[in-house]
Amino acid sequence: MVRKKNERRISKEQLATAVRKNFNALAVSESEVIVDLLYKVKMQDPYSVLGVDKNASTSEIKKAYYGLAKKYHPDTNKDAGAKDKFAEAQSAYELLSDAEKKKAYDTYGSAAFDGGSSGFGGAGAGPGGPGGNPFGGFGFGGSAGGFGADFNFEDLFGAFAGAGAKRGGRSRGSRNPFQEEIFVGEDIEVQTNISFMDAAKGTTKEIFITPLVQCSTCKASGLKKGTKKTSCQVCHGTGQRVVSMGGFHMATACEACGGAGVSVPSGSKCSTCDGEGAVRERKTVTVDIPGGVEDGMRLRVSGEGDAPLSGGAVSDKPRTQNGDLYVFIRVAADPKFQRSGSDVLYTATVPLTTAVLGGEIRIPTLDGDVKVKVPTGTGTGDKITLGGMGMKKLNSRKGMKGDLRVEFKVAMPKYLSANQRTILEMLADEMGDQNARKVMNLGNMNQETKDKIDEVEKNKHRNEGFLKSAWHNLTGQHKETEKDSKNDDEQKKASGSG
Repeated sequence: MVRKKNERRISKEQLATAVRKNFNALAVSESEVIVDLLYKVKMQDPYSVLGVDKNASTSEIKKAYYGLAKKYHPDTNKDAGAKDKFAEAQSAYELLSDAEKKKAYDTYGSAAFDGGSSGFGGAGAGPGGPGGNPFGGFGFGGSAGGFGADFNFEDLFGAFAGAGAKRGGRSRGSRNPFQEEIFVGEDIEVQTNISFMDAAKGTTKEIFITPLVQCSTCKASGLKKGTKKTSCQVCHGTGQRVVSMGGFHMATACEACGGAGVSVPSGSKCSTCDGEGAVRERKTVTVDIPGGVEDGMRLRVSGEGDAPLSGGAVSDKPRTQNGDLYVFIRVAADPKFQRSGSDVLYTATVPLTTAVLGGEIRIPTLDGDVKVKVPTGTGTGDKITLGGMGMKKLNSRKGMKGDLRVEFKVAMPKYLSANQRTILEMLADEMGDQNARKVMNLGNMNQETKDKIDEVEKNKHRNEGFLKSAWHNLTGQHKETEKDSKNDDEQKKASGSG
């Protein structure tokens, strides 16, 4: 029985439901594109609708569309079929005026119209009936045009997405003309801890894993020696079970064979792997960790993941590919260093006197200690940069490194001896600091105390060694002491106290 043209048509919502059901892993934006494309091409050849050749130029397509739009516009043409023809012309022009959609249609959809049919064929027996193309009821089957008996939604999806691999090893066993059956194993994820210096220099780590590996007994076939798989008796090798719902034919994977289309006879499974084609095996993988890695980074070791479970493959020798090993790096904190990208950060503590007077201090680096100059008057928060003494830069062909950024922190003494406080109070007086708190009362010191201090200074010079005495003579300190002592004696005589 041949259905009427309108009975073969489905709404865009029904088509979208079918796409989502069959491609549940497809992103929403991608599924919308495919639904839009299929809806525009499922009823008519857009070139035939516009009455142009497949090699027509953009201007010719536009001219043809404007002519049809003017002719069948519902406002000017009151014929019953004018509205449908106007909509078909509009849909055809929308498809052919978009360069990407036109290219996709020319690549994957032109074969549907080689027979010159205005429709996509009916369901009935044959491709659209039981055991045939499950989407024949959607207007996609039939030999008088259409997509052909072996074309379905999944073929189109495979062509658009380039998906040919079966992750994990279980698949439908589809005879898809767009792709080869490939079994890919699952990825393995592990974590390893390294020190800050290992992250800076690079290191190697031994990772212990227990991946699936190909069964050596059956060579990944899942069968005992001398046995072979047979066609599934339930689906007759198609791998699909067709269900009719509301006049539409929907396909699901055959429950008996898991969609493979083949089954393993009783007693033919490999006893080592139980027909899976792979077994667990403990192994050690040496991972090279490059210098410059950061905490939380992930390294990929190709082919060191699980082998696929190829025992359910349709062919006896399917194409297989191991998954990958992903190593998550955790870098331990360092007590001295921090990092910012490829730069290393270090806080150097500077004595108060060195900060005031200037000088040199030793600081650690990734390659050992070095001396750095401290400018006179350095304060807390001042910084210097040592170029090229930081972390290695990842993916740098020239082995470039970041910088070592040093921040100074002036060490302020919490407790002062009497001599230290006296010196600082004298410095405050010398610098005219009226805000400093003074407890030594240098200005109110009586004569007796001053005499004692002078006597102490004389004794220091008297008992000093040759080199120190020579230095004090060069700097005039002896003369200053003798001069101060002489002036004090004269003052005492003048006052009658000496």
